[in-house]
Amino acid sequence: MFNVRVYGILLGENGQVLVTDELIRGAYITKFPGGGLEFGEGTRDCLKREFKEEMDLEVEVGDHLYTTDFFQMSAFNPEYQIISIYYWVKALEPIRAPLRQKPFDFDEREMKIYEERKETETFRFIDADAFGEDIVTLPIDKVVAKLISNR
Repeated sequence: MFNVRVYGILLGENGQVLVTDELIRGAYITKFPGGGLEFGEGTRDCLKREFKEEMDLEVEVGDHLYTTDFFQMSAFNPEYQIISIYYWVKALEPIRAPLRQKPFDFDEREMKIYEERKETETFRFIDADAFGEDIVTLPIDKVVAKLISNR
């Protein structure tokens, strides 16, 4: 079975890269914003929905950057193969979601969400000169981080 994921690369005014720090079932993961494609949804619509749900942010989905071109088993369900699709995105409004300075800097509200759902997240920008594949956790994200760093 396949699990299709769609992620957005959003750059800040000075070229910083937006990442999300997530705590999922006890695992600490830094990745790009986005999530799972729902049945009946296009990839671009999925990404717009994910940014709206996660950050309350309207985005414009731009050019395609990368689609997984190797086998990647799901870290959470070994019966699934992950296919991730990455696009450049642009914020159409100011970011209102709290932005953190440190990794995994969850506040009390976010930890309450974790207790209920067993997952929570925060967002932060990484300066372009500090960004690289060592910042992100997931294997496919590392490929994309390398592409971003080499551009």
